[in-house]
Amino acid sequence: MEEKKHKRRVRYSGKYPKHFNEKYKELQPEKYKDTVLKVIEKGGTPAGMHISICVKEILDFFQIRPGQKGLDATFGYGGHTRAMLERLEGQGHIYALDVDPIESEKTKKRLENLGYGPEILTVRLQNFADLDQVCKEAGTFDFILADLGVSSMQIDNPERGFSYKVDGPLDLRMNPQKGISAAERLEEVEYEELVGMLVENADEPYAREITDVIFRKKKRGEPIQTTTALRKAIEEALSFIPEKERKEAVKKSCQRTFQALRIDINQEFEALYSFLEKLPDALSEGGRVAILTFHSGEDRLVKKSFKQFYKAGIYKEISNEVIRPSAEECIRNSRAKCTKMRWAIRA
Repeated sequence: MEEKKHKRRVRYSGKYPKHFNEKYKELQPEKYKDTVLKVIEKGGTPAGMHISICVKEILDFFQIRPGQKGLDATFGYGGHTRAMLERLEGQGHIYALDVDPIESEKTKKRLENLGYGPEILTVRLQNFADLDQVCKEAGTFDFILADLGVSSMQIDNPERGFSYKVDGPLDLRMNPQKGISAAERLEEVEYEELVGMLVENADEPYAREITDVIFRKKKRGEPIQTTTALRKAIEEALSFIPEKERKEAVKKSCQRTFQALRIDINQEFEALYSFLEKLPDALSEGGRVAILTFHSGEDRLVKKSFKQFYKAGIYKEISNEVIRPSAEECIRNSRAKCTKMRWAIRA
């Protein structure tokens, strides 16, 4: 019988690990709790984890009681789901939806280990745009949550291609088993279509300059296939900006360009529009919905929908102003800073 060789973990240079796969302590939170706690206390998000935003504000609004039925339309790392399950005190049920087969399976197992099995939690690999299909099985809900942000687990993993900060394939798909990647999308997109995408999905002020460079590279036979290649194209496009302002401008344009591509290939606006249209029929009488948005395009759609159904008498109450995370939460979790929460109550 062949002796199994002991596999040493990959060593990293310097005092602290910089790359995702080297952060073995953060990636094993159950084993290295102290390390994970230190990262969170410093305002960071441990690798492979996600810190849920506005949990207190959501729970305060929902006023969950044992025996109720709820829906987490964007399951993710399950932080919101877990908080809502705790309020049910073992009575009632929560349905949870997600399109990411990789992360939703991990989250389901993690919650099962905490005692939240199929008797109280049903997880579906489904887009929240299919809300009406879920209601055929579950009926209407007392509370519904949709967190429209990208989970930190997706952003931090370079293999998913969500971040311009680390090198990886330019993918950006929520479900990497379906559709085409962002790299493939850039290969097929027309010039004016890309300019429009950057403007409409992310309000990118240098949309035409960035598109010029991408198309010049395509013409030279240099397709944009990695996150680094796209970042460098943006750096090249913004080289005319004065040096002392350039770094910040490149950072913001990178964020906006990656956002615009992600929204496009995952058809996020189409899915949100469909979800908002089906939402009133999915809520029980007096049912409550809370939605977290992370950029102006999403917030505009939510605000418009809530106002429209309020004027029609379908919602009896809606939030007049957005609710934002507290200053303390933003210090603890820098990714909370751009969050806006809106809510509505079914008539």
